[in-house]
Amino acid sequence: MSDAVQDPRSALVFGARILGGAVIEALIAHDWAVAGVARSDATLEKITAAGALALRADVTDQASVHDALVRVASEHGRVDLIINAASAYGGTRRGPFGGGPMAEASADAFDAWAVAPARAAFAFLSGAASFLVGQGRAATVIQVTGGSSRRAMPGRGLWAAGAFGVRAITQAAALELRGQGIHVALLIVDAGIEPVGSATASPRREALADPREIADAVLFLADQGSRAATHELQLTPLAETWVP
Repeated sequence: MSDAVQDPRSALVFGARILGGAVIEALIAHDWAVAGVARSDATLEKITAAGALALRADVTDQASVHDALVRVASEHGRVDLIINAASAYGGTRRGPFGGGPMAEASADAFDAWAVAPARAAFAFLSGAASFLVGQGRAATVIQVTGGSSRRAMPGRGLWAAGAFGVRAITQAAALELRGQGIHVALLIVDAGIEPVGSATASPRREALADPREIADAVLFLADQGSRAATHELQLTPLAETWVP
C-alpha cells in the first residue's frame, strides 16, 4: 500500500467578497487548495489573508477566465472546481431596482440588468469549458444566480431576463460537457444574502440566506459522484416566500 499523500483538490472562486469569501473559507477548511479572483485591492488582500492564492481577473472576459485557470493549474497542478459567485451587472444601474416597469424602462437599464449578467455567465462558462476540455479530466463548474432565474416579477422583468439567460446558458453548458465528465450546476439562491458577520437584528434577517450555508451547498455539489449529478439546486430560507 502506497504511503504517498494525495494532492489536495484545487478550486478557483470568482467573486470573493461576501458569498465568494465564505466559499473560499469553507473550501480551505476542507483542505482544498484554493484561488480567488477579484478586481479590487481590498478583496485581493482579503483572499490572501484567508490563505488562498489571490488573482486579478475579469469574469466578464473569456480570455481572462481562461488565463486565470491556467495560472491556477500551474500553481496547484490541476483545477477540480470552478465557481462564479461574482455579481456582473453592468453600467451604473440608475433608476428602479430590477429595471423598472416596461412602460418606463430604458435601453440602458436593459443593458445593465439583462445583457450584463447573461454576458458574464457566457464568458465564465465559455472560458471554463475551453480550459476544462483541454485539461481532460473530471471537474465541477458552479454558476450562482438568484431566484429571478425562475420567474419574473412586476417592475423587475429586465432583471429576470438576465437571470433567465444565465440559466439557459448554464443548462446548455451542462448538456454539452456532462459526457466528458464535467459536472455543470446552477446554484439558485432565492433570497437576499446576509453579509458575513452581520449581527443586525431585523424582522427580515431570517429570510436572508446565510453565505456559510450556501458554501455548504457548494461543497455538496463538488463532492457529488458521476452517478448523482445535480444540475440545478435551489436554496430558499424558510422565512422567505417560496414559489414552486
